[in-house]
Amino acid sequence: MRSRSPFHRLAAVNSLSGDAGAKLSSGVAASSSHNDAASLHANAIALGETGVLIRGGSGAGKSSLAATLIAAVRQAGRFAALIGDDRIRLSLQNGRLVARGHPAIRGMIELRGQGIVPMPHEPAAIVRLVVDLLPEADIARYPDDNDREIALCGAKVSRLALPKGRSSSDCAVLVMMYLQHAGIF
Repeated sequence: MRSRSPFHRLAAVNSLSGDAGAKLSSGVAASSSHNDAASLHANAIALGETGVLIRGGSGAGKSSLAATLIAAVRQAGRFAALIGDDRIRLSLQNGRLVARGHPAIRGMIELRGQGIVPMPHEPAAIVRLVVDLLPEADIARYPDDNDREIALCGAKVSRLALPKGRSSSDCAVLVMMYLQHAGIF
């Protein structure tokens, strides 16, 4: 039996608007709509009621990390689902950052060596953490407060920078430790 999503209670998140237009300083494209919608190359997942946005360049390990986190949380008997792979739409709704997957690839994720595979998914999640997969040289050894938070679409969200190319299992452990330490999950 499929786990019931906590996001069924969030009817307000089902009205994310259109595609991208101008660039924001954070590197996401913004539309001119009233709710400051944006579109970016990223993955989004739901771990319980916590949305996690995973950003990084092509081949950085976004999909692998997303799949590893979903599998680990589901193995522990908790709810986890894909929100979207590759193209994510963001909007600010009621002061919260909401992520949605692109409708054309809803419920699908590309995994190296397996191709495009179906995965349990949900339409939206409130983003509580942004994980940036970056070159190790670009990550502060001792991050300051500015490194631990990011503003997207007008919402401030916790941020964790991890080295791209590290195994998805290693990164998943670090993400879970961060979420638990921060009291987010």
